[in-house]
Amino acid sequence: MGLGSRIQKLRIDNGLTQEQLAEKLSISRQSISKWEMDQSLPEIDKVILMSKLFSVDTDAILLDDKEIKDLRTQQIHLGSIYLIVRDFEKAVSFYENLLSMTVSTRNCGNKFAEFYFDNKCLALMNEANLHGHHYTDGDYKFVLNFWVEDLKREYERLKKADIGRMTEIRKVNEGYYYFHIIDPDNNVCEVTGEYNQTEEKENG
Repeated sequence: MGLGSRIQKLRIDNGLTQEQLAEKLSISRQSISKWEMDQSLPEIDKVILMSKLFSVDTDAILLDDKEIKDLRTQQIHLGSIYLIVRDFEKAVSFYENLLSMTVSTRNCGNKFAEFYFDNKCLALMNEANLHGHHYTDGDYKFVLNFWVEDLKREYERLKKADIGRMTEIRKVNEGYYYFHIIDPDNNVCEVTGEYNQTEEKENG
């Protein structure tokens, strides 16, 4: 679709005749007709006026869809979070305890296990059974951040579960407290949430 055809389509889509568009742009109807027949080109100030009138970017008037696609940065979407694990069964058990849920889906060949929560997917990939995949470039360092309403309560739950090495509750700044729990592959799970340090000191 050429420039003239794009202008014509935008005009028609917005319910305007050539006369009405010409009036809004303070030009003659013949100028609109010449644009739409690709016999002349609109001046840049008229392109800007049309972009405001039609509520589109100037690119939508000047460029075709392919040109726009080539110019714009491609949007990237988050898929699953992959953790490459060495001891598959131990890792599955750890994350079932950490997330307080059973694994959502599990490949029958123990290739991977998936946990679906908060509209996200955490996939545990069994290092010993990844035929066809290449994941040897990483250094197994992942930090997974989780948020809970009551940080102290979650700390006590996981301490009692004894599923991995844990730090104490730490303070980054007022209003941001966290602790780390380490999974079987030495990946860090950071848990943050509401924490009343004053209440903790009084009870202590």
